[in-house]
Amino acid sequence: MTERIPCKTEGCQATILPTTAVKTGGYCMPCHQEQERQKRQAYIEAHRKTVNQYEGLTDPVDVLKIMHAPRVYDPLIQYAPYPLSMEEVYLSLSADEAARMLNHAIEQLESGDTDEAETILMSLVCYLNLDIADVLPTLMEHDLYHASILFKDAPADIRDLLIEQAEADDDRRNHLLLILSWIGDCEVVSQFQRWSLTPPQWTEQLFVEPEHYALEAGWELTQAGERRSLIHNHSYAIRAASEEQACTAEADTAHFLQESRSACPWCSRKLTLLIDVDTAHLSLRYLGLPFERLQVMTCEHCGAYGTLYMELDQQGKPSWSPFNHLPVLPSPDLSADSDSDLSRARLILADVPHSPFYTANWALSQHNSQLGGHPSWVQDAEYPVCPCCQQHMSYIGQLDWEDIEQYGEGLFYMFICIEDRITATVYQQS
Repeated sequence: MTERIPCKTEGCQATILPTTAVKTGGYCMPCHQEQERQKRQAYIEAHRKTVNQYEGLTDPVDVLKIMHAPRVYDPLIQYAPYPLSMEEVYLSLSADEAARMLNHAIEQLESGDTDEAETILMSLVCYLNLDIADVLPTLMEHDLYHASILFKDAPADIRDLLIEQAEADDDRRNHLLLILSWIGDCEVVSQFQRWSLTPPQWTEQLFVEPEHYALEAGWELTQAGERRSLIHNHSYAIRAASEEQACTAEADTAHFLQESRSACPWCSRKLTLLIDVDTAHLSLRYLGLPFERLQVMTCEHCGAYGTLYMELDQQGKPSWSPFNHLPVLPSPDLSADSDSDLSRARLILADVPHSPFYTANWALSQHNSQLGGHPSWVQDAEYPVCPCCQQHMSYIGQLDWEDIEQYGEGLFYMFICIEDRITATVYQQS
């Protein structure tokens, strides 16, 4: 039997064959590989260069083209970041610059780079609410039907063509119904009503009735055959505040993530006021609430496993609703709560509105916390039903935990039924 040799690394208990010792200089293979890794890392750190692709660029279109272009990984190159995020650069575009980016997207689409083209188009439509009706025929030629929100401004002739396709095209019908929902004009509403009253045979292939697709675009078809909006176009970002912003922000307008005095009857944790906002603010004024402030309360733990309802009194103060039903909950880990609270960002409400479609596509790179606008659903649209009137509740806003904690994830969506003075929260894991 061949005698094994101890590894030369101090403290290592491994033994190796003589043939291995010849190859590695007397070290076991894991120690040898670690030495090689350290040598490579030292070489990379000594020879790595910082490359600024944006140096000298003043045209935001050129900046965005670089941001969208794929990079080949090279450990010896460290790319200098641009001082603004991609969404901030899009927001800075003039009308002419946005048109140039639209042309670039179509060029990318026609060259076969569908992914980059779609990302650019989504950014223009969601961040800037840009009308891209003129290029919709090109999108259809390249089978870009899955990007349904891009068709929201479709003219009547394209809308009618899409309705015809929805009747006949089994393969694309799911995407076509989503597109029609985003168009959502009188003719689409009437068509959904006709399908509801006289369901075509192809509806048997769907998981839900055609009119239920409207929820993805923020509205529903009423029993009277009318459109009822579940969102509002006044949309304001909720952002982490810098120290200067935290000092100058209007303290009384909005508060976020305050600890309530009430405890969750299920897990005994303190409930959280996700928002406490002046109802005179433009993001809430449309609701016509009869009290001065709107408070939406939830349990951050239990609310992640099911819809939680709170009832508002005459002054708008929330309390636990008897309509809540205990979901299946994991065992409590109270030790995990305190650490995350300490590292939370201070949030403020933006002074100026942004596009109502700003967060409609969760897959883009934007911050998603906001009041108003369209939700950024991680999964399917999930508007809760009011337990009193059995109607879908209206969307108020959302908080994205990625905007709040360093390693946060998931979104809490907030809703209200004005008539019954009930709020609800829904959570989706990102």
